[in-house]
Amino acid sequence: MDRERFLSPGELKEDYIIRSLRPGRLEEYIGQKNVKERLQIAIEAAKVRREPLDHVLLAGPPGLGKTTLSHIIANEMGTNIYITSGPVIEKQGDLAAILTGLERGDVLFIDEIHRLGRAIEEILYSAMEDFQLDIMIGKGPSARSIRLDLNPFTLVGATTRSGLIGAPLRNRFGMVLEMEFYRTEELEEIINRSARLLEVEIEAEAARLLAMRSRGTPRIANRLLRRVRDFATVDGSNKITAGMVSRAMKVMGIDNEGLDDMDRKILRVLIENYEGGPAGLKAIAASVGVEPETISEVYEPYLLQAGFLVRTHRGRAITEKAYRHLGLKPNRPGTLFDEM
Repeated sequence: MDRERFLSPGELKEDYIIRSLRPGRLEEYIGQKNVKERLQIAIEAAKVRREPLDHVLLAGPPGLGKTTLSHIIANEMGTNIYITSGPVIEKQGDLAAILTGLERGDVLFIDEIHRLGRAIEEILYSAMEDFQLDIMIGKGPSARSIRLDLNPFTLVGATTRSGLIGAPLRNRFGMVLEMEFYRTEELEEIINRSARLLEVEIEAEAARLLAMRSRGTPRIANRLLRRVRDFATVDGSNKITAGMVSRAMKVMGIDNEGLDDMDRKILRVLIENYEGGPAGLKAIAASVGVEPETISEVYEPYLLQAGFLVRTHRGRAITEKAYRHLGLKPNRPGTLFDEM
């Protein structure tokens, strides 16, 4: 697998293997304490009232467990879940077919909900609010609108770009839950739990080293765990040691901060081509040969969160931490934060 892609927080083809590691209940879900508490209360209240759960919008970077939480919601409510995504629903009839097939209390999960077309969004307004669906029958002068009643359901939307969701749609969600990057301690718990499910032992130090390189993202943590397990298998061992982790990370080009070749390339381009910045997103993307959207959605969130980049009103700029990490000295001491 391409090293530049291995640390992508988005789902990769090989990730189907780690889906079995997903927790099925809220009590098994590690991290996101505030999100869990709000969901727990809402679910318990809905079950007491024997009503469907309010619609839920899960927002945050990819790989943090939004899909997992949608399955947990359905499990906790004892209902079925139907999964689709914004780009897949191209026509009003596509959404109508899904909505009319839902039973009472079912969960409809729409990933990348910010990519729904405006016409599709408008259908959702009455479906979410009144559980009714307005559809057009016929064409031309003879066309007419009919209203269908829907079974009450729960819409769970997931987005990495909540700012692209229109206010009318956003306001129809009873809960808007912002998910955050995981702390190293939480990722250690996830790695230890996954190791047990994979029936492999792991040293405490090895789990810590993996957690430190997981970029605050459970999906990456599980991916790294599986890859290091391969090293243990080749060594004829059923125990992952700290030495194996260090050896595997060196082979994959992942450093002690969880940065890969492309991350370091982005930082070096800013230093070497733009004197540490600030520089515009399109200029950076052109210099490293990656689409601007890929920079902003895949690489930048972690670089910002980890303190290697800052955003200024003139663009992206390198921090002192990035210089230290790369073993370099700032070319223009004292000017980096003048633009902030």
